Amino acid sequence: MPADREIPLTRSNQGWLSVPEQWLIAWIVPRLPRWMAPDFLTALGFVASVAACVAYLPAAGNPAWLWVVNAALVVNWFGDSLDGAVARRRGIERPRYGFFLDQSIDVLSQFLFAIGLGLSGLVRMDVAAIGLATYLMMTAQSLLRAEVSRTFHLASAGFGLTEVRCLFLALNAAFYLKPPVPLDIAGTSLGYGDMLGIVWIAANLGLYVAGMIGQLGQLTRDEPPAGKDH
Repeated sequence: MPADREIPLTRSNQGWLSVPEQWLIAWIVPRLPRWMAPDFLTALGFVASVAACVAYLPAAGNPAWLWVVNAALVVNWFGDSLDGAVARRRGIERPRYGFFLDQSIDVLSQFLFAIGLGLSGLVRMDVAAIGLATYLMMTAQSLLRAEVSRTFHLASAGFGLTEVRCLFLALNAAFYLKPPVPLDIAGTSLGYGDMLGIVWIAANLGLYVAGMIGQLGQLTRDEPPAGKDH
């Protein structure tokens, strides 16, 4: 495989919702006012993640705040998903700047969201923190794969940020309708949100290992060990 960085970085989105999402983005972008510049949309998405974190804090005592969290998630999607599309349509894209800024803001947003969820008491802080750690492992792996394959994968096993947001929209609605009641399971207090979080952690770890093995297999075929026939 060519090892130079002159090969342009391409994007691949095989998320389950990618087709309707791209249709929606293509419909919205031409209708946005000119003052909604890419950096403005990026900032809007980040502010929404801060709002989601803050709105989570009183949600255990007043579940109506979960609808504020969901509204913030929608605004976060709006800003995060449209900034690059607007830049490309207007011919003002800065690929390296945009890539670095977008990924940096995404990491901060994921941190804020996990902290807010943990502080809310709806999910144990340790579960939220480990869930964040495994999701960041997946993020790191996607960046590593982009470096060696020159393709940036926006989703793993059909799940990207959009699909994850939709999962949390549904989870917040479930928390509102049926607030989690901790149960004593093997001497540990766990609510159904914690148990779903543990499933999430296990899934991320499994996907990480599977992705690592798959990419190593491809790299072995592209770069066979010295002395082996090509």
